[in-house]
Amino acid sequence: MSSKRSHHGNTPAAWTAVIIAILAFSVGGFGTIIGNLWVVGLGFALLFVSAVVGKLMQMAGLGQYPNPDA
Repeated sequence: MSSKRSHHGNTPAAWTAVIIAILAFSVGGFGTIIGNLWVVGLGFALLFVSAVVGKLMQMAGLGQYPNPDA
Protein backbone atom coordinates (compact mmCIF):
# COMPACT_ATOMS: atom_id res chain seq x y z
CA MET A 1 0.00 0.00 0.00
CA SER A 2 1.39 3.38 -0.98
CA SER A 3 1.25 6.26 1.44
CA LYS A 4 0.33 9.74 0.35
CA ARG A 5 3.64 11.05 1.75
CA SER A 6 5.79 8.37 0.10
CA HIS A 7 7.53 10.24 -2.70
CA HIS A 8 11.05 8.78 -2.56
CA GLY A 9 12.81 11.85 -1.20
CA ASN A 10 11.36 14.27 -3.73
CA THR A 11 10.83 16.95 -1.08
CA PRO A 12 11.99 20.54 -0.58
CA ALA A 13 14.23 19.40 2.30
CA ALA A 14 15.97 16.77 0.16
CA TRP A 15 16.40 19.06 -2.84
CA THR A 16 17.83 21.87 -0.71
CA ALA A 17 20.26 19.55 1.05
CA VAL A 18 21.44 18.06 -2.26
CA ILE A 19 21.91 21.46 -3.91
CA ILE A 20 23.99 22.69 -0.97
CA ALA A 21 25.99 19.42 -1.01
CA ILE A 22 26.71 19.82 -4.74
CA LEU A 23 27.89 23.37 -4.05
CA ALA A 24 30.06 22.04 -1.20
CA PHE A 25 31.74 19.44 -3.42
CA SER A 26 32.26 22.04 -6.14
CA VAL A 27 33.90 24.47 -3.70
CA GLY A 28 36.03 21.70 -2.19
CA GLY A 29 37.10 20.49 -5.63
CA PHE A 30 37.99 24.01 -6.71
CA GLY A 31 40.00 24.46 -3.52
CA THR A 32 41.86 21.24 -4.26
CA ILE A 33 42.67 22.35 -7.81
CA ILE A 34 44.03 25.73 -6.74
CA GLY A 35 45.75 24.22 -3.70
CA ASN A 36 44.05 26.41 -1.12
CA LEU A 37 43.35 24.57 2.13
CA TRP A 38 40.93 27.24 3.37
CA VAL A 39 38.68 26.78 0.34
CA VAL A 40 38.74 23.00 0.83
CA GLY A 41 37.75 23.58 4.48
CA LEU A 42 34.90 25.80 3.31
CA GLY A 43 33.69 22.92 1.15
CA PHE A 44 33.68 20.61 4.19
CA ALA A 45 31.82 23.24 6.22
CA LEU A 46 29.18 23.58 3.49
CA LEU A 47 28.75 19.81 3.45
CA PHE A 48 28.00 19.89 7.18
CA VAL A 49 25.60 22.81 6.62
CA SER A 50 23.73 20.79 3.96
CA ALA A 51 23.06 17.98 6.44
CA VAL A 52 21.91 20.38 9.15
CA VAL A 53 19.66 22.38 6.80
CA GLY A 54 18.11 19.20 5.38
CA LYS A 55 17.34 17.86 8.85
CA LEU A 56 15.95 21.17 10.07
CA MET A 57 13.70 21.44 7.01
CA GLN A 58 12.50 17.87 7.56
CA MET A 59 11.70 18.69 11.19
CA ALA A 60 9.80 21.77 9.96
CA GLY A 61 7.53 19.51 7.92
CA LEU A 62 9.15 19.94 4.50
CA GLY A 63 10.62 16.43 4.31
CA GLN A 64 9.52 12.84 4.18
CA TYR A 65 8.89 10.82 7.31
CA PRO A 66 8.98 7.03 7.63
CA ASN A 67 5.85 5.23 6.49
CA PRO A 68 4.15 3.67 9.54
CA ASP A 69 2.39 1.13 7.28
CA ALA A 70 5.69 -0.42 6.14
